[in-house]
Amino acid sequence: MDSPALAILGGGNIGQALARGWVASGELSAGQITITRRHGAALQSLAEQGFDVGTDNREAVRRADTLLIAVQPQQLIPLLGEIRDVLDSDRHIVISVVSDATVADIQEQLGVPVPVVRAMPNTAIEIRESMTCLAADESSGPALAQARSLFDAVGRTLVIDEELMVSATATCACGIAFFLRAIRAATQGGIEIGFHPEEAMLLAAQTARGAASLLLGVGSHPEAEIDRVTTPRGCTIAGLNEMEHHGFSSAMIKGILVSAKKAAGLFEAG
Repeated sequence: MDSPALAILGGGNIGQALARGWVASGELSAGQITITRRHGAALQSLAEQGFDVGTDNREAVRRADTLLIAVQPQQLIPLLGEIRDVLDSDRHIVISVVSDATVADIQEQLGVPVPVVRAMPNTAIEIRESMTCLAADESSGPALAQARSLFDAVGRTLVIDEELMVSATATCACGIAFFLRAIRAATQGGIEIGFHPEEAMLLAAQTARGAASLLLGVGSHPEAEIDRVTTPRGCTIAGLNEMEHHGFSSAMIKGILVSAKKAAGLFEAG
């Protein structure tokens, strides 16, 4: 087995999805990834897939060059305190997916001059379809390039100013739930007009996939594609107008705004 090259400190949903996504992409082998969690039994399925799993964060840091921190915001400061004295500023880079914790927050808590990159992916990383936003300070250019290479393997990336990372949390990380809820609603509508549940789910999900692919593949504007399927006095415009009458677009916008406001208060450095 290869020596572990990357340690994921925090084997929750995002940490596990990242591990599986990087292996599925061929970017890393399971043997190159160490994953830690306070309750190691929760990682048993990953151990069976060949990942190096455990509960010792310090040992994981010693054995890896790249550290991916994926704990809850309230767990971040204790974790950084635990690992700071085993960090090597000449070897390690830190990538954090912790909401609302800034590069400066992390560097201050570590007290060690290691490059820090913030990343905000979503759970579609497991199937290599994530939208991930990245940010770092000017001194961390090589680390940012390395992080981008990793996340490009599990979807698409966008480097943004750090001040927009909270907005990225609402748009990308929370956003996947918003679109899933829209697909669920379309499924329920399909059931009500006659389809069996599994048929309605397929129709809704594949139609959503096609809509997104039109924008990403062709580069067109949503309204241009909407205009292609709306005709005078037609059924599409009737449905769209009914949804807007009940606040469809407004609800989505307000949901993103509320999520961004909530995300801005998740981490307190103290």
